[in-house]
Amino acid sequence: MRLKPLISLAFFAFAATGHAQMTPELRASIDAAAQKVMAETGVPSATVGVVVNDKVVLNTAYGFARLSPRVPATASMAYPIGSISKQFTATAVLLLAEEGKLSLDDTVSKFFPELTRANEVTIRELLSHTSGYEDYAPQDYTIPLWTKAGNPLDLVHEWAEKPLDFDPGTEWQYSNTNFVLAALIVQKVSGMPFAEFLKKHVIEPADLNYVLNLNTDQAKVEPTGYMRNALAPIRPAQLEAPGWYFGDGDLAMPVGSLLTWDISIMERKLLKPASYDEMETAVKLKNGKDTRYGLGVSIFTRDGHRYIEHSGEVGGFVAENMILPDDKIAIAVLTNQEAGSAASQIARAIVPLVLASAAPAKPEDTAAAAAEAQAKTILEGLTAGKIDRSLFTANCNFYFSPEAIGDFKSSLAPLGPITSVSQRGEQLRGGMTFRAFSVKFGSGDKTKTVTLTTYTMPDGKLEQFLIEP
Repeated sequence: MRLKPLISLAFFAFAATGHAQMTPELRASIDAAAQKVMAETGVPSATVGVVVNDKVVLNTAYGFARLSPRVPATASMAYPIGSISKQFTATAVLLLAEEGKLSLDDTVSKFFPELTRANEVTIRELLSHTSGYEDYAPQDYTIPLWTKAGNPLDLVHEWAEKPLDFDPGTEWQYSNTNFVLAALIVQKVSGMPFAEFLKKHVIEPADLNYVLNLNTDQAKVEPTGYMRNALAPIRPAQLEAPGWYFGDGDLAMPVGSLLTWDISIMERKLLKPASYDEMETAVKLKNGKDTRYGLGVSIFTRDGHRYIEHSGEVGGFVAENMILPDDKIAIAVLTNQEAGSAASQIARAIVPLVLASAAPAKPEDTAAAAAEAQAKTILEGLTAGKIDRSLFTANCNFYFSPEAIGDFKSSLAPLGPITSVSQRGEQLRGGMTFRAFSVKFGSGDKTKTVTLTTYTMPDGKLEQFLIEP
């Protein structure tokens, strides 16, 4: 329901990504990062998931879902995802728009004419938080009103009949009221309860497992939510009563299901491409200012990487979800302590680890490694008096006369085994690639380093292979 502000991503600086897998080294780094944040924040548990190249490569849990009695957290447990639910509601609206049953530019007056300036506020402005309707739930703790069952229609009438905080489309201001109203519009247009429409047309087609609706399924939520007063010991928190979750924060699910949802966004599975474009494009205000918010999702670009992001919070729980669609990476973190930053901190710590693991070697590095390996193999042959003439041009084969091969063997073999071949430089010359290498022989106190220079033809054959002191 509530939003946990995303701490700036500006410090990220990554290379372009390629293919990655969950190596033992990457897994150890992620474990260490998550456990460090948990130790520093005191959050009881975190379920963490990672997608790379549209595949789930990590789905795990840390800590305790319940502290008394202690119950270890597992990745199969459904945690409330709070305001991450908003992108599900936006998807429901976009599906109806694709069917021609509504338009993003329809005004609220078409559905609820009694609301404030309903003839000016559009559905697009609801989904992008540019409507001007006041937020009914900005607090990061549970107020008395939320402990009693609520009614979404009553909520909208109370909060969306107030004067607007600003003229529609002129400012961006986060408001849960917008999405309660959007869900009511889905309900009215579809002719079925919002939760039923969401399940039938969004959750099931996306193949999401064990998704709970907090209006009806609170008893099925296994983890206990917690809170902390100042730096005092952690205490159980209270989930808001049914009726306060309606399109703005009503879902709970295992972290693996949230990852499946992320994959559906990256693969554009449920909506038409134009609809995903609408969702993932930051809305601009009437003065042209970028809001950095699309339809139910935050939109960022940091260091060349595009983010589709949202956090979420309900009583006792905070969640963070980051999708890097161009990199085919997603990271989701679900925690069970309200008003905390652990979920965001863990996600931000994992992103650079995954990106670094996914970053391919630069083309010149790959070529250098191949050239180093080839040079080492050839040198090992020459120190034994052998040569593979298929690797060389006619000119270079002429150079490697029996006398030259003998000289290579007699002068290099006494130096001992080749311990390293390192490319120092590379440049183009005469239609060939020139490379210089440092070659180290021997070990311990008895080492010798020489220079190898080569010219490589476009077809890969060597035109030169010379050793110098």
